[in-house]
Amino acid sequence: MTNILFAASECVPFVKTGGLADVAGALPKYIDKERFDVRVIIPYYTCIPGRYRNFFHYRHHFYMDYAGRQEHVGIMEYEFDGIKFYFVDNEYYFNGESPYTSDLRWDIERFTFFCKAVLAMMPVIGFHPEIIHCHDWQTGLIPVLLHSTFATHPFYQGVKSIMTIHNLRFQGVWDIKAFQYNTGLPDYMFTPDKLEFHKDANMLKGGLVYADYITTVSETYAEEIKTPEYGENLGGLLSARSQSLRGIVNGIDYVSFDPATDKKIFYNFNADTCLTGKAENKRQLQAELGLPQDDRIMLIGIISRLTDQKGLNLLGEVFERFLDENTQFVVIGTGEPGYENMFRYWAGRYPDRCSANICYNDELARKLYAGADMMLVPSRFEPCGLTQLMALRYGSVPLVRETGGLKDTVQPYNEYEQTGTGFTFGPFNANDFLNTVNYAKSVFFNHREEWNAIIKRGMEKDFSWSSSAKQYEGMYEWLLGKI
Repeated sequence: MTNILFAASECVPFVKTGGLADVAGALPKYIDKERFDVRVIIPYYTCIPGRYRNFFHYRHHFYMDYAGRQEHVGIMEYEFDGIKFYFVDNEYYFNGESPYTSDLRWDIERFTFFCKAVLAMMPVIGFHPEIIHCHDWQTGLIPVLLHSTFATHPFYQGVKSIMTIHNLRFQGVWDIKAFQYNTGLPDYMFTPDKLEFHKDANMLKGGLVYADYITTVSETYAEEIKTPEYGENLGGLLSARSQSLRGIVNGIDYVSFDPATDKKIFYNFNADTCLTGKAENKRQLQAELGLPQDDRIMLIGIISRLTDQKGLNLLGEVFERFLDENTQFVVIGTGEPGYENMFRYWAGRYPDRCSANICYNDELARKLYAGADMMLVPSRFEPCGLTQLMALRYGSVPLVRETGGLKDTVQPYNEYEQTGTGFTFGPFNANDFLNTVNYAKSVFFNHREEWNAIIKRGMEKDFSWSSSAKQYEGMYEWLLGKI
C-alpha cells in the first residue's frame, strides 16, 4: 500500500472558491484504494459549514515553533466518501467567512503556518506519506521545508513531493524579511536559484524548485507555461525543469454531475434522449428567468468568474452584434465590478434577451448547463477549465478559445468530416470570437441535424476522473521506483 497525502487550501465539499477544490475533493475518490491510501489535509476554517464541522473528530493537538513563538496546532479528522480528511486547527489563522482574505501578506503568513503544521503533525497522527501532493502556492513551502527544516528528521527520509500548478498567475510573493521571520529559513535559501523572485520571495517558486515532480492541469498548459507569454516570469524555471513536468487534464465527478439523475435540473436526460430533454430544460429555464419561451431561439450561456482572464472583454466589444433577435444570453457569476455592471446594463437594456445573474448558484448553474444550446469559454488563458467539461456532460455545445485545457478537451467541429464536439477560435481578438459565434449559429439554425450530432458526440465523451486517476497512479509509482 502506497501512502499519499494531498495538501490543499480548499476542498469540496467543505470549502470551495475554484477548481482546485474540485480536484482535491474528487481525485482521491478515484485513486485505486487497493494500492493507495490517499488522505487529504486542509485548514480547519471556521467557515466550513456546520453540517460537516459538527461531525469532525478531535484527534490531537500540540504546540509548534512558528515565527519565534509557540503556536497551537489542533488536528481534526473526518471521513467522507471513503476518504480520510485532516484539518489543521488554529483559530487565529483560520477564522473568518472565507478561506482567503484581501490581505496577501496575512494570507502568506497563514499558509506558511499551514505548510509547517502539515509536516509537523504527520508523526503525531502516525500517518507516513511516501508522497505529499501539494496544490498551488498555498502549499508551496512544503517541498522547501522537506529539504530544510525537516530534512534531518528520520520520519521524513525518502518522502517525495509533487507540486501541482492549478493557475500559475497566483504565486504567493512577499518580501524576503517576512518569509525569513515566519519560516526561520537561512539566507542561502533566498537566492535567485531558490526562493528569491525579483528581490522578493515566492512560495510557489520554492515549491517548483524543490518538488520532486511538477504537474499542471492540462497537457497544453504544461507547454504554454514554459513560454514568456504564459510563464508569469517563471517560464525559464519551468523550462529548466521540463523533464520533471507534465500535464494531466482534470476531470469532473460523473456521479455528482449526471443529467440522467441530477435532481437540480428540470428534466432528466441522457445522450439518447438529449433532444427532448434539453428542449424541456430550455423552456423551463426561460420561464424561470423571465425570458420568452421559444424553442427556436438560440440560448447561449456563460458560467464564470467575471475577470479579465475569462476573455469577457471580447464579448463586451461585440455584444450588440452578438445579441440579435434570435439569441438569448444568460450569465451566472461574480467578479470584477466592471464586468458585473456590464452584464447588468445589457440585461436592463435587453430584458427579453439577456439575463444577468450576478451570483454563484449551483442549482441555477446546472439548470443552465442542461438548458443552454451553447456555452462560451473565450478565456485569455485557461489551465484546464471545468465549464467546458460540464457543458459537454450536459449537452451544451462549448465554444472555446484554443488555449490550455480548453484546447485539449474540445475538438473543433469539422463540417466535412462530421467530427467535433464544439467550436474553437485561436487569436485572442473580438472579430475571431464573433466570427466563430456566427459560424456556430449558422450550424444551429441551418443544419440542426449536424448540431444535434455535435451534442451527442460531446455527451458520449468521457471526462470523468477515471482516466486522469490512472495517470496519477502511474506517476506516483514511477516516482517511487515501483514501475
